Amino acid sequence: MITCYLRYIIDPYKLKQFEAYGKLWIPLVERFGGQHHGYFLPSEGASNVALAMFSFPSLALYEQYRTDSLRDAECQAAFRYAEETRCIVSYERSFFRPVFG
Repeated sequence: MITCYLRYIIDPYKLKQFEAYGKLWIPLVERFGGQHHGYFLPSEGASNVALAMFSFPSLALYEQYRTDSLRDAECQAAFRYAEETRCIVSYERSFFRPVFG
């Protein structure tokens, strides 16, 4: 299993738009075989940092999702929404493997 961790720098004045963006992606990731763990929006502390995490059974399946998402109309609409609203300033992506007891 591989978990993708996304750390976003967002426009704090466009929090509603970023929340809408997150709600677009949760079912899309799941439709492509991933398990979304949610988006985490600012509450206390920094007002411009948001997180998202989702997992795929393997890195190969994640890479297939990335390839397929580039050809998917709903995914492309979600990408366009972020561009049009400019709710995301930047982001970084890291990958982790879980350890269970």
